[in-house]
Amino acid sequence: MKLSIVDMAVIQPGDHPGQTLQHSVKLAQKAEFLGYERIWFSEHHANHIVSRAPEVMIAAVAAKTSKIRVGSGSVLLNHYSAYKVAETFCTLNELYPGRIDLGIGRATTGQVIDLALQQDRSRGFLANSDEQLNELMHWMENSFSLEVAFSNIPIHTIASRPEIHLSGTSSWSSTNAGRLGLRYIHAAFFNPDVTRLVIDNYRANFAPSDSIIGLREPEARLGIHVVCADTEEEALIQLASVELAYHYLRTRQYNFLLPAPNEAIKILGYLPRIQPYIKGTGVPPRYIAGTFEQVAECFYYLSKDLNIDEFVIQDMMTDQEARLHSYELLSALL
Repeated sequence: MKLSIVDMAVIQPGDHPGQTLQHSVKLAQKAEFLGYERIWFSEHHANHIVSRAPEVMIAAVAAKTSKIRVGSGSVLLNHYSAYKVAETFCTLNELYPGRIDLGIGRATTGQVIDLALQQDRSRGFLANSDEQLNELMHWMENSFSLEVAFSNIPIHTIASRPEIHLSGTSSWSSTNAGRLGLRYIHAAFFNPDVTRLVIDNYRANFAPSDSIIGLREPEARLGIHVVCADTEEEALIQLASVELAYHYLRTRQYNFLLPAPNEAIKILGYLPRIQPYIKGTGVPPRYIAGTFEQVAECFYYLSKDLNIDEFVIQDMMTDQEARLHSYELLSALL
């Protein structure tokens, strides 16, 4: 089984953002030592998260590691120039060939942030995700037809390309990943109920690709929240900050910093419960928490039911030592 990490760089209680980013570097080094496949950095624009520019973190972390793959999970393509994204990630791949992943997603981040990210503010936000994704593929392949002006400015880069992964929570991402012969990751921590549907959709729509950036066979990955500890009670204590974050998001409270686990329990008024995986459903819990044996059993049945051989773990924990210990425990699955 392969395990990877997507790091949101959640601000730890008492830390400033620079310290949080240094925690991310240390996590990447630890993950490399333990044998994790890759570490990705999210693009989020929220007060409690410092991972807002994944391409910057990729460069910093790749310079401090030597083997682990490093990438974005994900660049929000709907806000940016496909050309600029292609140039940025090809440059990263030139610096660290064979280690860079370009994870692509799309998302709205609220009216104000969407406007702040938008270069042309003379008109409303325009969702043209299909066009942008197709354009990005052409840039990465240097495959514009001659009648297209962009064919005159190919991206001059090395023979290899970053690995491209399309991530999301809906049939749009799974359909397009299949259509283009790309790797697909379903972010089950956002929308677990459709997990089986979209992964089956990806495989049903998969078209083998001979492109330099495509695949001959489908590769589906599952993104999940995981907290692992020596005891079930300790795992649930560490899960409290995650539960509180989702409580804030559900109630449309976006301007927050997450507290330490015990303080999160006080605010919630309860200790979170384990959400069991119901075997055979293919619907993962929003959070997987418990001892190594409990988490390993859940991974085993999810892998079996969904034919998944790589999990991408997100945690949002606010106790750095407990966080590192969680990944140490999970590494026994590798």
